[in-house]
Amino acid sequence: MNKERHLIVISGPSGSGKDTVVKRLMELHPEIEVSVSATTREIRPGEKDGVNYVYLTREEFERRIQAGEILEYAEYCENYYGTPKSEVDKRIENGITVILVIEVIGAGNIKKLYPDAVTIFVRPPSYGELEERLRGRGTETEESIKKRLARAVEEMEYAVDYNEVVINDTVDECAEEIYGLIQKYQQEEE
Repeated sequence: MNKERHLIVISGPSGSGKDTVVKRLMELHPEIEVSVSATTREIRPGEKDGVNYVYLTREEFERRIQAGEILEYAEYCENYYGTPKSEVDKRIENGITVILVIEVIGAGNIKKLYPDAVTIFVRPPSYGELEERLRGRGTETEESIKKRLARAVEEMEYAVDYNEVVINDTVDECAEEIYGLIQKYQQEEE
């Protein structure tokens, strides 16, 4: 069996609900694990270091890049986001399905390193819904919301490069659709 089929990359614009969907997926299917990404952005209310992200200073993140400890990374809205390499490789070697929730540039980089990884793009039902979700967070400045919306338009163009595209209309349905896709790709290898 191709172990790379155990690597699932999920992307989508900020506000698409990808983190919420993956959280629900994990609740429904605890055999799947999420690799916690590292970031230099500020921690938001209710988030926990090592659970939502590994929060690093810009200097520490850059040190880890130089040391080859970050599998992929990108700068988004003036913050670094990246994937610690050791966590991904350890899970794949143990046959554990691991999900990376990363942005589109990082997803392209992962696909180069792990060509058989399964990529899934999560779209919001509409642009209006996306804007409503971003504003509903209450954690963003108006400038940040505008940047994220502009970036979302750019990111949506990358959806054609993914193995699959799902629309996050309701969290439970989207989570089950993603689980079905994971099973489909893993069964193709058996």
